[in-house]
Amino acid sequence: MNYTQLVAEIQAYTQNYETDFVDNIPTFVEQAETRVYNTVQIPALRKNVTGVTTDGNKYLSCPSDFLSVFSMAVIDGDDNYEYLLNKDVNFIRAAYPNPNDQGLPRYYALFGPTVTNNTITDELSFILGPTPDAAYDVELHYYYYPESIVTAGTSWLGDNYDPVLLYGSLVEAYTFMKGEADMMALYEKKYQDALMQLNRLGTGLERGDAYRDGQAKIKVNP
Repeated sequence: MNYTQLVAEIQAYTQNYETDFVDNIPTFVEQAETRVYNTVQIPALRKNVTGVTTDGNKYLSCPSDFLSVFSMAVIDGDDNYEYLLNKDVNFIRAAYPNPNDQGLPRYYALFGPTVTNNTITDELSFILGPTPDAAYDVELHYYYYPESIVTAGTSWLGDNYDPVLLYGSLVEAYTFMKGEADMMALYEKKYQDALMQLNRLGTGLERGDAYRDGQAKIKVNP
């Protein structure tokens, strides 16, 4: 389902073609996407980037579209991946109180907003421990919000599991319309059912295989 089809379905379900309603359909869809993306971990929400540490600098900037970490690894001089352990800032400060405690980083923590030219920005940064003693390559896998179907025209959700996108958008649309309680409850139930099925895929089926977990089967009584 692409965005044009989604808009047509929302209007068909609600039988609402008023200008004010139509103008707000992009908001309904984006709010639905946000709800889904904060509920189910699907591969489409992950990407990876590489960066480089600075000798003597324990801070590392986050990507501009960063939401949360999936994994972080430092690549040493022999091209070995050393995966860092997530800790809090207090741990790293206590374990490495002196900035001159340098070496191959072993830990990282989400430090807080980046300061550029004495101005606090919306971008976040990491703190590493110990302080890097060289320019190491860093590979970061992280969660982010993919481009909305509103602007991209298509999306992973629209292509692979559109019921959760449709019913999530209808919940937002009926909230805007102050629709009848029974219809609101119906669409919310449809949305929750679709979300449960997507969760089964994103945090269930895609996390294993038949070789490791065995084939799924229903127990049959003799």
